[in-house]
Amino acid sequence: MNIDHDRMQELLHAYVDGELDLVSGQEVEQHLRSCEDCRRVEKQIRALRDALTSDAPAYRAPSRLRKNVRTALRREAKESKISWPWMVFATGAVCAVSFLAVALFQNTRATRNTIVDQVIGNHVRSLLATHLVDVASSDQHTVKPWFDGKIDFAPTVRDLSIDGFPLAGGRLDYLDGKTVVALVYQRNKHPINLFIAPASANYDTKPTLSNRRGYNVFRWTHGEMEYWAVSDLNQTELRQFADLLTR
Repeated sequence: MNIDHDRMQELLHAYVDGELDLVSGQEVEQHLRSCEDCRRVEKQIRALRDALTSDAPAYRAPSRLRKNVRTALRREAKESKISWPWMVFATGAVCAVSFLAVALFQNTRATRNTIVDQVIGNHVRSLLATHLVDVASSDQHTVKPWFDGKIDFAPTVRDLSIDGFPLAGGRLDYLDGKTVVALVYQRNKHPINLFIAPASANYDTKPTLSNRRGYNVFRWTHGEMEYWAVSDLNQTELRQFADLLTR
């Protein structure tokens, strides 16, 4: 079904809010994969929603940051040659840096939480819609070439059957405003969705765990790629899966 742009403008808001039925949601996702203008609008809607719904929760500054602030204030107080106006300025500057650090911490945490929700949502939809893969194969040499010409990066595709995580296939998906690769693995009848996209940083990070609604999500960067592994598989086995991919 082809959706015109006027109709898409109406559906995008409901899609972002998770209010569409399964069929309509699939139609929107299919349209977004081929329409750059609508993808840009969808990203703007998500940004606006996040800004409007954020209740700016208060987070206690990390203990290391609080200790550094107190140390800086004591040091400034002992400097007898510093006049009162300069003391006020120094104290204000330290406080400003402290507030900025906390604000950046909150923003980074909120962004990561939003992406984790998207990862889990995509995983659940792929299971409910029986659209787990676009190319079904356990052969990495069949799956990898399928993505040629469909994306502007080259993901690493590995068959981990010998380690107990056989490859089931792959598909294109949509995450954080861009098209990504989704590789599907199995572990004792538990599907694992592995999302891959170019990383914003060029250094490797270790897998870190998030847990929501009974799903485990590991996120890491490796070889200039960002990875998200999601499943209802237990943490121990899913971490084993993530560790295999960082070798």
